[in-house]
Amino acid sequence: MSSDRASTGGGAEVEGEWTLLRLLTEVCGSGPKTADDMTYEQAREAFARVLVGDADPETLGAFLLANRWKESTPEELAGFVDAMRERSVVVAEPDADPVDCGGNYDGKQKTAVLGVASGLVAAAAGTPVVAHSGPSLPAKYGTTYGDVLDELGVPTDLDPERSAAMVDDVGFGFYAQSRFNPLVHERRPARKSIGVRTSINTVETLANPANASVHFGSFYHLSYAERIAGTVRESRELPNERVVMAQGMEGYDDVRPGTTRFAVWDAERSDGEIRDDTVETAALGVEFERDDLEVDDLPADSARITERVLSGERDGPVADAVALNAGFRIYAGGDADSVGAGVELARDALADGSAEGRLDALRAFEA
Repeated sequence: MSSDRASTGGGAEVEGEWTLLRLLTEVCGSGPKTADDMTYEQAREAFARVLVGDADPETLGAFLLANRWKESTPEELAGFVDAMRERSVVVAEPDADPVDCGGNYDGKQKTAVLGVASGLVAAAAGTPVVAHSGPSLPAKYGTTYGDVLDELGVPTDLDPERSAAMVDDVGFGFYAQSRFNPLVHERRPARKSIGVRTSINTVETLANPANASVHFGSFYHLSYAERIAGTVRESRELPNERVVMAQGMEGYDDVRPGTTRFAVWDAERSDGEIRDDTVETAALGVEFERDDLEVDDLPADSARITERVLSGERDGPVADAVALNAGFRIYAGGDADSVGAGVELARDALADGSAEGRLDALRAFEA
């Protein structure tokens, strides 16, 4: 296990001449049809200024909204991510190489969060998984990984080094944004004032505090998956060698049922292109509908689903949904040649009790 603390001084100066106000007036602030894109260098400098509080609140809000309206390019997002990795992210790398899951930090509002259950099942099948989140944010203010873990009685307010130890001890680990990405965490009041998603919502999911080689995420439209893969490709700081994105429910990394599209980018491919494919969940023996996952108290009910599915007390549609999501993580990590093969490994881990054993180990982990 190794760790590397980024420089997180909120008052640190940023070298360069591209203030947020100058970028607004000269480059990106003229609206979605006439705005120009920033270069990688401009974007990296700009986000460094966002992180250290260089601009007044009005200029910060205007800059973030301008980039939302014009839609940030992969090159711009790479500059943002790399500034974040340089100035804010505290990396604590476990001995294992987990699949990084940074589900959207604004969470879910209607359907159960399955990432803890599916991450533990994947871990039991031999694919370590990392999740990270913070307290929920706009626009949804929904339930996140951390909320479910709190309901399960699992420690979440961990130093990154302990998060890495959790990965190695359990096979599943959680990193809290306030601990590993403090400067982004400090921008929460401004984000609440803006009230809508901005580029920060995208780049924080790519923080990768465990230095994982694989990122697993979700999308509504394939163009977003292409943008994320492009961001990883253009980044000079991210260690990711593989990105797998699947169509998720409520914008979260819980895979939807039915005809589900997914996309894969591998750094080793010479053409650098993203490949997309579809799976029919019913053809994998996975039978569930979105309605099967609707719950009233999302944190508590998601925790209860995690307990009951992993213990074998609950089978049927919800257990199928957990197996599907675990199968995607196993496939993303390269431990299965197909999503279907990953689902079969997930089912084995549920049937033989090893998934429940991972939950027991998670609860026994000492902060």
